Amino acid sequence: MAAITSDVQVEVRRPRRSVVIGVLLVAWVAAYFLLSGIHTLPLGGQETTGFHRWLTEHRDAVGAGNLVFDAIRAAVDNIVVLLQNVLSQPSYGRPVPVIGWLGVVAASAYLAWAFGNWKVALLTAAGLGFVGLQGLWQESMDTLALTIAAVLLSLLVAIPLGIWAGLSNRAFKVATLVLDLMQTLPTFVYLAPLTLFFAIGPAAATIATLIYAAPPAVRLTAHAIRNVPPESVEASRSLGSTRGQTLTKVLLPMSRSTVVVGINQTIMAALSMVTVAALIDAPGLGQTVLKALQTLDVGVAFNAGLAIVVIAIVLDRVTTAAGDRPWRTASVRRKILLGAGGVGVLVAIWFSRTYVWAAEFPTDVNLGARIAVLAADVTTWVQDVFGGLTYGVRDAVTLGVLNPLEALLTGSPWWLVGAVVVAIAAVLGRWKAAVPAVVCIGLLVGTGVWQDSMITLASTLLATIVVVAVGLTLGVWAGRNRRVDLVIRPILDAGQTMPPFVYLVPFLALFGTSRFTAIAAAVVYAVPVTVKIVADGIKAVPVATVEAATSVGSSSWQVISKVQLPVARRAITLAVNQGLIYVLAMVVVGGLVGAGALGYDVAAGFAQSELYGKGLAAGAAIVLLGVLLDRITQAAAPKPHGKGEKQ
Repeated sequence: MAAITSDVQVEVRRPRRSVVIGVLLVAWVAAYFLLSGIHTLPLGGQETTGFHRWLTEHRDAVGAGNLVFDAIRAAVDNIVVLLQNVLSQPSYGRPVPVIGWLGVVAASAYLAWAFGNWKVALLTAAGLGFVGLQGLWQESMDTLALTIAAVLLSLLVAIPLGIWAGLSNRAFKVATLVLDLMQTLPTFVYLAPLTLFFAIGPAAATIATLIYAAPPAVRLTAHAIRNVPPESVEASRSLGSTRGQTLTKVLLPMSRSTVVVGINQTIMAALSMVTVAALIDAPGLGQTVLKALQTLDVGVAFNAGLAIVVIAIVLDRVTTAAGDRPWRTASVRRKILLGAGGVGVLVAIWFSRTYVWAAEFPTDVNLGARIAVLAADVTTWVQDVFGGLTYGVRDAVTLGVLNPLEALLTGSPWWLVGAVVVAIAAVLGRWKAAVPAVVCIGLLVGTGVWQDSMITLASTLLATIVVVAVGLTLGVWAGRNRRVDLVIRPILDAGQTMPPFVYLVPFLALFGTSRFTAIAAAVVYAVPVTVKIVADGIKAVPVATVEAATSVGSSSWQVISKVQLPVARRAITLAVNQGLIYVLAMVVVGGLVGAGALGYDVAAGFAQSELYGKGLAAGAAIVLLGVLLDRITQAAAPKPHGKGEKQ
């Protein structure tokens, strides 16, 4: 009998990861009641550590007198000033720019027509005319000048890097690691370090923008080249083409549409960053929005935010149309019309350089003042009528959910929070996730802004829970229903074109200055990307699998819960990951409207010289939070078949 039992293999089932994590969280809450208030590393709003003061004292020594940084700053400044002279600022002894409003509108509409179609050209002319009627022509042109400068510089770097990554496996692996890190960093993070090297001003803003905007172009260019059919490349080489000829005659033409999508995403990212870069003295609409938010002037903020949205829509439509237009299909008639249109543009530019009415946008009709007054009146009406409801929701969520979560994170000993986070990372991804978690926790403590980091983390976690719930619901609905997908997809696309600043305005009107305002804005900001990823994941589930489940009598809910969601788990994990990153970015920006914590620390560092070091440390803490959350959510993703262990 003993011999028989010795041959029996007993399989010990490991507990599910969700159960282990649940036990960890319960143990954490129990320990919190015993250890609350011990080793919490508090630091007041105006208080600084020795590390912060050291950073402040040495900030001028980093970039000062460095010939390389000075040369880069001067070169970028010259490019920006040149574009401002052409589009927005009085230049070369004249009280008006080189090209007045009529010439800018005509040239922009012509380019939209040449690269797209007449509908996009009409939209471009109408959009630019509208921002002029808002009384924001010069501010809009300043924003456009910085965006153009940053995009041109980004593409000069990004396209060659994308080509290299597309042709070289080693370069692709390195680029993927770097781009993954860059795309987890919120916009605020890029500002403080660059001011160390390039000082506050348009140069630092432009360089921050080009760095932030480059990853989409690099990634999509590499992706496009790597997905060109191998047969096309082999056919080209068999005909004696060199590598350069294969690249220019085969790879790039066949990758054109995807590369244009990358350029589109780079432009959208640049416009988003240019507005946020108002914090480091970037001119344009961002300055108008920032000042309005600081004075809680919802009307002015809404007017400027609307102008940003209009410019974003115009740029998005133009580049999208350029990607959709077939390669080299212009008919003789179109070429003749384009030639005639070019002559018309030259005439419009001549008028704009000769006559004041064509150089300075007319101020007789100022829609901006009316829009601002209307927005302020609507805000007052909403607060009077719905204030009880919106403020009640804000207070209920804050008191019932946010405050307890924040108390748990900020009131627990730092080492207890760190131990729980590392343990969760180890459960989800073993040592590959646990080691980065240990490093991030240790560095977060070293920044000296631990408690502010935990406040930001609390808002981020709460907003992410809502984003995941909404994203899963809408994503599954859109993935299963083509009509729903067609209806909400344009709304989601439009939502992703708007810079973070724009989202703050309506929620400031609804909820006032509070942490909840940032959370609500973060939810709306992050939902579009989450919904799109989930919907695409659900649509990618094989039809045969769904039909098999339906044929055995499964209900719709059973098909969703037992088939589609499990099969689409990798896409859902990616959606959670991206939702977290978007939420963190918006919660940090929400520091401008009462969210406090790390976002406020960064903004205060720019506004008060004695807090610069603390702001820089807060920027580093945001990076560490982003990396930590990214590593943990990626560790939760299921491993590809054949890799990893059975669960």
